[in-house]
Amino acid sequence: MESITKNRQSLDTLRAMIGRAYGPAQLPSGDDWVSELGHGWFNVAYRIRLRDGTEVVLKIAPPPHIEVMTYERGAMAIELASLRLIADQTSVPVPRVDHADRSRELCDADYFFMPYIDADNLGIVKESLTTADVDAYHEALGAANRDLNSIRGVAFGSLSGPGDATWRACFTRMIGDVLTDGERRAVDIGYPYTLVRDVITANLDCLDEVTEPRFVEWDLWDGNVMIRDGKIVAIIDHERAFYGDPLIEAGFTGIDLPAFGDPTAFVRGYGHRELTSTERRRRRLYTLYLVLIMIIETNYRGHTDTEQYDWARERLQEVMPLFGAA
Repeated sequence: MESITKNRQSLDTLRAMIGRAYGPAQLPSGDDWVSELGHGWFNVAYRIRLRDGTEVVLKIAPPPHIEVMTYERGAMAIELASLRLIADQTSVPVPRVDHADRSRELCDADYFFMPYIDADNLGIVKESLTTADVDAYHEALGAANRDLNSIRGVAFGSLSGPGDATWRACFTRMIGDVLTDGERRAVDIGYPYTLVRDVITANLDCLDEVTEPRFVEWDLWDGNVMIRDGKIVAIIDHERAFYGDPLIEAGFTGIDLPAFGDPTAFVRGYGHRELTSTERRRRRLYTLYLVLIMIIETNYRGHTDTEQYDWARERLQEVMPLFGAA
C-alpha cells in the first residue's frame, strides 16, 4: 500500500543502519540484499539479507515533516513498548527486537531491526485456505487476543502515560482527536461533524462500566498474523496499542458490521459470552471510531486512489443508523 508516511532511505543509509545494528562484519554485499515489504500501510519495512545470510527486517517510522493523525504520534515507541510487554507477560509469539535507534543520527526518524519471520501472512493467503482452516486460525487468534488483554495498566490511554483515570474520559479524548484531525483537513465524512459529536455524547454513559485498564492491541487484523504449519507463529505491528476496553479489539468489529467479516470463530476462541445491551452500545462506538479513522487517514496518507475512502464512507453510512442517526 502506497503512503506518504513511508520513509524510504538510500542504500548508503540502509548500510549505515545495518553496520550500527549488527557490526561492519555483517554489511551485505552484492546487489540483491534488500527489498521493500509492500503490504504495510504506515511505516516502511525492508527485508534485508546480512552478509552471513541471516534475514532481518528493518522498520522505519514516518519522516518528521509528514503530519500524521494525533493518535499516530510516537507510534514506533509504542510498538517497542508493546513488544516488551507482550514478551514479558504473555505467551503470544512476537518478534524480538535486535536493535532500536531513536537517536536520529543516521536517518530522520526512529527505526528498529527484528528477525525476518519465515511464515505466511494470514491476510495474504487466507483466500487460498479452506473455511475450516481460516476458522481455526481465527479461533486461535481470539485466544491469543484474550492473552494480550490480560496485561493490566494503571491508567487508560497511552502505554507511556500518564493516561486518564476513567475510560469515558480517555475514549472521549481519543475519538475527539480523530474528529479534530478530520476537521483540520476538511475531510468530507458524509455527515456533519456536529451530528457525529452529538451521537457520541448521547452514548458516553455506556463506557462507565469499564473500570480496569487492559492492554489493547487494537490492530490485530489478519494482515498482522504470521502462520506456519497450522499455527500462529508471530503477531506483528503493535504501534496502535493502548490501555483500554478489550471489547474495542478488531476481532469484535464484525459484530456490528458484516463487511468486516464473520466474528464467530474469533469470539469463540476469545471465550466471550453474548454481549449485553450496554456492551453492544460500546461496540458501536468503537466501530464508529474505527470507521472515522479509516476515512480520515486517507487524507493524511496521501492516498492516490479513493478505494479505501469510498469503502469506509459506506461503512459509516451503515454504522450511524445503528445509533438512530439518519
